[in-house]
Amino acid sequence: MKPKQLTITFLTFCVTAFSGMKAASAASFSVIADGLNNARGISFGPDGNLYVTEAGTGGNGACVPPPSGQGDSLCYGASGAVTKIENGQIKRILTGLPSLALPDGTQAAGPRDIKFDNAGKPYVLIGYAANPADRDRNLGKTDLGKIITPDFNTNSWTSVADLASYELANNPDGGDLGSNPLGFTIDGNRIVVADAGANDLLKVQTDGSNLQALAVFPEDILTNPVFPPSGTPSPEPGQVPSQDEPPPSQFATQSVPSSVVKGPDGAYYISQFTGFPFPEGGAKIYRVGADGKPTVYADGFTQLTDLKFDTAGNLYALQYANQSAWKGNLEGSLVKIATDGTRTTILSGNGLESPSAFTIGADGAIYITNRGDRPGQGQVIKVANTKSVPEPNSAFGILILSALAVVWLQKSKTTKPLIDGI
Repeated sequence: MKPKQLTITFLTFCVTAFSGMKAASAASFSVIADGLNNARGISFGPDGNLYVTEAGTGGNGACVPPPSGQGDSLCYGASGAVTKIENGQIKRILTGLPSLALPDGTQAAGPRDIKFDNAGKPYVLIGYAANPADRDRNLGKTDLGKIITPDFNTNSWTSVADLASYELANNPDGGDLGSNPLGFTIDGNRIVVADAGANDLLKVQTDGSNLQALAVFPEDILTNPVFPPSGTPSPEPGQVPSQDEPPPSQFATQSVPSSVVKGPDGAYYISQFTGFPFPEGGAKIYRVGADGKPTVYADGFTQLTDLKFDTAGNLYALQYANQSAWKGNLEGSLVKIATDGTRTTILSGNGLESPSAFTIGADGAIYITNRGDRPGQGQVIKVANTKSVPEPNSAFGILILSALAVVWLQKSKTTKPLIDGI
């Protein structure tokens, strides 16, 4: 049985971290926003202020069954929002956005990410976390599973592209139907989206035309996977071996892409969440170049949620927890991967809990949506001191990174990105 569908809902609030990372000794952070409802994406706008998406808390409207078919349904409400942080003031500037969640407001799917194009126009990605066939049938007209363009002055928005419908009509990976777009990047007049439920990378023009799959990510075969103990709480109880059966020696799990960023070489880099049972050290960062084929760029992580490059070409990776999330410890990590492959823990634990996304400011500080899985408890934190201690890295990852460091330096001098041919 393919576990992709069983992963979709869990992914709306759960991810983990690189195995063996030590807590950073020098990084510090301050809380600049609090009380957010399932805080997710974060970006600076053209006005220099921070914009944060809140997935909301669902509501008392119609419901859709969870992807796994087990547990409570996810119910609809117009509780999603975009929040602006300006001069220390926190204000919801776009409200009434669609949201799905459990009755207690957890496992929320709704506004997931926000980006601005070169002209300063905002785009917001709305998650879904269920079978796209259930959306229109159960919920009626809604913008779940779509990209929208908001007007903050009128508290309104326009739909640009329907990603969930694309999955329903095309199902590029050939697996179970599911759509849960989690992260995107704007590359000129192209929007590139990582759909964790569909297990693919999509591209669409900013005017909504030419929506198509750019890449499909392969499932992983785990050897001697570690499962939650039988009879204990689990996000996917149907996938946990019973006490009467030995755990499988091999187990197929979906890749589950969670975010995408364009690299200095013009290629796209995609973080991997991994499917259940969310193996520690099993997540990768993929690179998709001009041929559209995913290749492993770095490995040895555990359930990544976001990626960013700084101006020097260093790649930062955000991880939701330092252990498999079903273990209950949700201390997360932010890891820097230098161009020579050296890995450094910027921050680990010590208040960093279940982070969803981050951005890098012009001041060099890193801004993270923290406690992103919780209604009413979400935060935005500012990491102002990024000094830390280098950590061991995977042998494969460092070889790839070292080889590509030279390519970055060469390609940064050209104007035509490698990705243009896709």
